[in-house]
Amino acid sequence: MHPNPVFRSDDRALLEMLIDKIGFGMVFLTTPDGPRVAHTPLLLSGEGAVQFHLARGNSLTRHLDGATALVTVNGQDAYVSPRWYANRDSVPTWDYVALELEGRVRRMADEGLEAFLHAAIAKHEARIEGEPWRADEASESLWSGLFKGIAGFELEVQAWRPTIKLSQKKSAAERERIAAGQAAAGRPAIAQLMRTLGA
Repeated sequence: MHPNPVFRSDDRALLEMLIDKIGFGMVFLTTPDGPRVAHTPLLLSGEGAVQFHLARGNSLTRHLDGATALVTVNGQDAYVSPRWYANRDSVPTWDYVALELEGRVRRMADEGLEAFLHAAIAKHEARIEGEPWRADEASESLWSGLFKGIAGFELEVQAWRPTIKLSQKKSAAERERIAAGQAAAGRPAIAQLMRTLGA
């Protein structure tokens, strides 16, 4: 998390929206073999919990149950050029949106993993145009093989640490120049965030 409080937010709905919209993150844990990270789909589940799954062979899988772990979600990011500032006697920076979630992890029973998979499939299939794929289209042998290869987890979030760094330290006119510069440079998503979240 960025140390400057100007880049933080206590807006829980916004933070949950980031998890929902991005839907993917990284799980970090220090294991007896050293620090490890896994990349995984994420799904909000109930009040203050995030679910995910990992391959059973992943180096984190055997260490996560009962551990305190860190999950990160990375949103839009972009280089900020001093050419967009009123005073070019400056230095570049980077604007970005990120969220750190710290909490206790528990391994889910097969029923929880099954529910997670169906919910994640339904959520992401709904974002694609056309006839959605359904889990029951997979053969029983394929689906049961999936369960032998993955494990489901739930992190009960005990700390939410967001960074929403969108040039908030600049004036409104300068922020608009930066947003216009980002849009012209092919990064309209972060320009839109600057105009809405960082205002």
